[in-house]
Amino acid sequence: MTRVLLSIVLLCSAAAVLTRAQASKPVTIRVGKLIDGRGGVQQNVVVRVDGGKIASLGKGNGPVTYDLSKYTLLPGFIDMHVHILWHFGKDGRFDNRGETPEDRINAGLENARVTAMNGFTTVQSVGEAGDLDLRKRIEAGAPGPRLLTSVRQINERTGTQRGSNTLATPDQLRQAVREAKTAGADLIKIFASASIRDGGKQTMSDEQLQAACGEANAAGLRSLVHAHSPESIRASVLAGCTQIEHGNFATEDVLKLMADKGAYFDPNIGLVLQNYIENKQKFLGIGNYTEEGFAAMEKVLPGVVEMFRKALKTPNLKIVYGTDAVAGAHGRNIEEAVVRVKDGGQKPMDAIVSMTSRSAEAMRMKDTIGAIAPGLQADLVAVDGDPLADITALRRVVFVMKGGATLRNDQR
Repeated sequence: MTRVLLSIVLLCSAAAVLTRAQASKPVTIRVGKLIDGRGGVQQNVVVRVDGGKIASLGKGNGPVTYDLSKYTLLPGFIDMHVHILWHFGKDGRFDNRGETPEDRINAGLENARVTAMNGFTTVQSVGEAGDLDLRKRIEAGAPGPRLLTSVRQINERTGTQRGSNTLATPDQLRQAVREAKTAGADLIKIFASASIRDGGKQTMSDEQLQAACGEANAAGLRSLVHAHSPESIRASVLAGCTQIEHGNFATEDVLKLMADKGAYFDPNIGLVLQNYIENKQKFLGIGNYTEEGFAAMEKVLPGVVEMFRKALKTPNLKIVYGTDAVAGAHGRNIEEAVVRVKDGGQKPMDAIVSMTSRSAEAMRMKDTIGAIAPGLQADLVAVDGDPLADITALRRVVFVMKGGATLRNDQR
């Protein structure tokens, strides 16, 4: 066992050295079409990368490091809502009893690898403490996206005795936020409503939400709030929470409230529910994954697409990109964009902006990632086809670079 662990450490160290060497070496990339992530398009561009960042964009006919002139180049994709460690166990079920922490990390490493290879260079896991160990492995050289984490999740009973029906006090919730920050959280994940499988009703009181989101704001952290019902959305926005997740039952008035208050909205309409239904037998009978729960998900599916159409019509509503990728969904994160465009009616360019610069803005990282512009990290993805004409081109990834290091190159 000691020898195996030593081998893993040595392999990760070697990979990290190679990654740093790649990122520090200047490279040039010629592309036929460039979509910059901010709404701009250029043709026949040479991108120069130096020190892991984009140095310049221009024209040129000379030799280049990568000739991707047959393809479209975009910024690395961003998924603001994943559960990167969720996986099916050895028996193919969502039952991980009996596995070791290392088993879980190894599953997370595979999830991270397939996520990055399909163009997602930054993800936000919301989240558990194991994300921190996974992030260390990726930073040590394992292939995967840039990883942000909430470290834990906060609900109406956080801070009370496990198994108790006692509701948390505002002070207990404030303390939980401070503890998450101390543990290394990049953001705070809050449950303001029940799961869609349990009806989605508001579960945290207005006072609890004010305490949790208020403390997050005071600590300089963003707050992502799971909220399905109009009541839970309204209470969260009025409490100063920065982003609403899901919103399956969002009404026009709460959509407008989000827009008026500047809250970001992350509707997950294209992957998570479909993935649960496709993998029903792998989840069924575990926790609230009951026949009734699956019936609830199937019933709400048409409605969430209609809700998304209403969101698109809401002036100034800042829609970001998240999938809620769970076991079975990792590596298929782009399906959210396909459904948003094909079924929800979103313009392809708007979908691309949502999953790049708009999500980077919501993560307070717009000066680092989310666009192809000088000075930003060289997170680049090339796809076969023009996603502005056919959004499914985003499925056909042929090249991925993260921070100047090439993770995938099908042109070798």
